[in-house]
Amino acid sequence: MRTWAKALGGDRGAVTVEAALALATLTLVVALAVSAIAAAAASVRCTDAARELVRLAARGEPERGRAVAARLAPAGARIQLVVSGDEAIGEVTATPLRLLPVQLRGRAVAVLEPGAVLGGTGGPPGGGP
Repeated sequence: MRTWAKALGGDRGAVTVEAALALATLTLVVALAVSAIAAAAASVRCTDAARELVRLAARGEPERGRAVAARLAPAGARIQLVVSGDEAIGEVTATPLRLLPVQLRGRAVAVLEPGAVLGGTGGPPGGGP
């Protein structure tokens, strides 16, 4: 009497299919892990850029702060400086993976140094001109 396994050719090729599925799964897991590490690094870069932006703005050098923040931030990041009263608030937003709708944000606040003069940097965060 014939069994279904013998009639269909046995288990030939089953190991190949399992190995292919295992490799595809492993590749996906490694890609996700690398993406997570890259996102964490980009988040730290956003925070560092925001910190340098407000540190230099608090000293009265907002344009230099923007230049330094642009070098520190991930490529294509949006850099924003808002002065409200005696505080400078910096926010750096980046989208590290264009395929995923994930935005990373770094924010920092500093108190302006006595005598620091900042011109034209006010405005609401996330707002227009």
